[in-house]
Amino acid sequence: MSETKPAWVRIENLKDHVGQTVTLKGWLANKRGSGKVQFLHLRDGSGYLQCVLGAHDVDADTFERVKHLQQEASVEVTGLVKADERAPYCQMELQANGIVIVGESRDFPIQKKGKGGGDDHDPGFLMDHRHLWMRDRRQWLILRVRATIIKAIRDYFDDHGFLLVDSPIFTANACEGTTTLFETKWFDDSTAYLSQSGQLYQEATALAFGKTYCFGPTFRAEKSKTRRHLNEFWMVEPEVAFMDMWADMDLAEDFLSTIVQKALAKHENEIAEILPSTPEEKEWMTKHLDVLRGVKAPFHRISYDDAVKQIEAIRAEKTDEEEKKLLDIHWGMDFGSPHETELTKRYDKPIMVYGFPAAVKAFYMKKDPNRPEVAMGFDVLAPEGYGEIIGGGQREDNLDLLQKEVERHQLDVSSLGWYFDLRKYGSVPHAGFGLGVERTVAWVCGLHHVRETIPFARTLDRIWP
Repeated sequence: MSETKPAWVRIENLKDHVGQTVTLKGWLANKRGSGKVQFLHLRDGSGYLQCVLGAHDVDADTFERVKHLQQEASVEVTGLVKADERAPYCQMELQANGIVIVGESRDFPIQKKGKGGGDDHDPGFLMDHRHLWMRDRRQWLILRVRATIIKAIRDYFDDHGFLLVDSPIFTANACEGTTTLFETKWFDDSTAYLSQSGQLYQEATALAFGKTYCFGPTFRAEKSKTRRHLNEFWMVEPEVAFMDMWADMDLAEDFLSTIVQKALAKHENEIAEILPSTPEEKEWMTKHLDVLRGVKAPFHRISYDDAVKQIEAIRAEKTDEEEKKLLDIHWGMDFGSPHETELTKRYDKPIMVYGFPAAVKAFYMKKDPNRPEVAMGFDVLAPEGYGEIIGGGQREDNLDLLQKEVERHQLDVSSLGWYFDLRKYGSVPHAGFGLGVERTVAWVCGLHHVRETIPFARTLDRIWP
């Protein structure tokens, strides 16, 4: 009769196997030791664990090979699962009694230099090696938070009566202006574009199903290198029939509160670990986590008019001329990153700015009947200087007014006949918004740049790996 092999268990499930002998399969994240004992820090994609291997636990040749293993070697380790509050990562460790070296690793490019691990390297170098950089613990933490936020987004809309209806990636329409379109030739030699937004199609699906959302990649050909911009990013866009701007703001407020609290409930300890551990960064992260705990309705709501006045007052307080120049503002201007950053620093919660000038908003945005120069739209700005993470509002439901805006924006009328039909056959007030996943993850994780929030970032100077 053959001997039963220990079960292969993932690190995330080890809590159910304390006192049992199991096998782990993973990669060597780190290693330290003396002549007689090796402490192997193993990662298997689900977690990290310290494995203790003594010279007496394996044969001499195997132990000698283990002593010379390098970072990212792949191994199978068998041993007894023990609870230990002093153990790193998860208060458990494996007392190893066997190891199989599956694949060697020589001179892994992203060597750990200090407490920051792989992130001590130059950002350009790390992005060039993104396919390997994502093995770093910090990146593992960030992408786990991203996955939780995405699940929370889907759960929220699925649990609130929304139907997931996918919008196309190829489109003939410009949704967010014609200057940021990636274009390609279609089969009949007409021009097609990568979608800037699924919103126009969600308006059609909302009038068919009442409450819908789409969730997928969107593309903007913006020649921008700021810390908030990617040329390909993921966006969720709900749309609701018989909804005005104010109800839309209520929806956005409840939605954002819910997904942030779910991410915090599952990952608070992991988020606290993401930044390198200097005293200043620890202090900032402590405050940041306090801010996240406070992301609950009601948010601060201010009109665009009041926001302009606040920015003017902030600008007046500045003594540096360059800072004053960046904060130049007058009624009718859209907000830039410096305006949003300074404005949100004054609040401990997200702020909802509503009533922007119609001239700076998209053609589909409904005008305020009492102030035609103002659009019935809003932005949700995250605190701590993170800026806009949600943009939304009420759509123009009057066919004549919509057609006039299309003409004013000099859009291709021939490709919008189907969109006009939505106003011909049972038009109703309707509204929605879009949330950018990467900006939201950057804010929740306390990151400086959005490039770490997506597995493979697409930026102005990067189309690979």
